[in-house]
Amino acid sequence: MAVHFPIALMICTLGIDILYWWDADPFWVRTGLWSSGLAFFAGIGAALVGTVELLAVPGIRARAASWAHGIAGMALVSVAGANWGLRLAFPEAVLPQGLALSVVGVVLTGIAGWHGGKLIFDHGIGLMVSPKD
Repeated sequence: MAVHFPIALMICTLGIDILYWWDADPFWVRTGLWSSGLAFFAGIGAALVGTVELLAVPGIRARAASWAHGIAGMALVSVAGANWGLRLAFPEAVLPQGLALSVVGVVLTGIAGWHGGKLIFDHGIGLMVSPKD
C-alpha cells in the first residue's frame, strides 16, 4: 500500500506540466517542482518496501511478473529523480524536457502497475487468505 502517493504524484506532475504548457503561469513551475520531488521521495519509500517484499516473501522471486514489476519500478524512480533534478537545476526546462520525463514516468507507472496487478490478482501475492478459504 506504499504506492498510492507515488502513483498519484506522478500523474499530477504530468497534469501540472500540461497546465503550464497551456497557461504559462510560473505557479505551475513551482507546483511541478514540489509534485515531482514528492513523487521521487515517495517512490524511494515504495521501492524500499518493494525490495524488502521481494527478498522476504517466499516464492515471489520465482515469478517473472515480480522482476518486471521491480525493474519498471526502479526505472520509474530513476525517471522521477531525473524529473525532479531537472526542475530543481533548470526551472525553465519544464517544456519540453520536464513534460517528456513526466510522460515517460506515467507510462512507466502504468507498466509497473500492470505487473503489480498481475502479482496480486493472478498470483495472490500480498493477499491474506484465511484457512477457511
